[in-house]
Amino acid sequence: MKTLLAVLLALAGTAAAQDYPGKPVRVIVPYVAGGNADIWARVLSQKLTESLKQAFVVENKPGANGGIGTDFVAKSAPDGYTLLITDLGGLVISPSVYPQLPFNPSKDFTPVVMVSYSPHVLAVHPSVGVKDVRELVAKAKAQPGKLNFAVSGIGGAPHLAGIEFAQRMGLQWTYIPYKGGSDAVAAVAAGQADVLFNGMLATWPTVQG
Repeated sequence: MKTLLAVLLALAGTAAAQDYPGKPVRVIVPYVAGGNADIWARVLSQKLTESLKQAFVVENKPGANGGIGTDFVAKSAPDGYTLLITDLGGLVISPSVYPQLPFNPSKDFTPVVMVSYSPHVLAVHPSVGVKDVRELVAKAKAQPGKLNFAVSGIGGAPHLAGIEFAQRMGLQWTYIPYKGGSDAVAAVAAGQADVLFNGMLATWPTVQG
């Protein structure tokens, strides 16, 4: 899962000047707190604040698989003081999944930098009783539709990863949507759902615990 920092395409003169930033900068995360993009946004914002001597303030605006926060940035003043940090799902996958979006990913944003590349982790709750992927596939095939797959957002990269895996392996999951990656991870950790794909940064600490 790639995480990008994007800024509005048209920059005002004040933003392009050497004294940028001259006021606090909003960093919009279009997902709930605790996910990959949110973690990276807070690490990056802290470093930028220290380096540029100006506050970079993280704001979470979740909803519509990242669409609400992304649209907020697209419609903000094009002065460089409202940044978006998102994964490729928000700017690449969504246009393919949703027939209409209130923003144009290719025209309303300019990518600034790739922040990270975080592979997905396939994780299951211990109660599922499997020790590796082979055992998971065998159990899912023996009990079609019984295992619940936690989805961090309909049409998002983790959801599509689950669909592709199931299609390749000939499985049937029962998909349960949650408000975000951190909620999906918490649900599997608590045994409310059985399995999920999610970004390693947000998932691995729980797996280790």
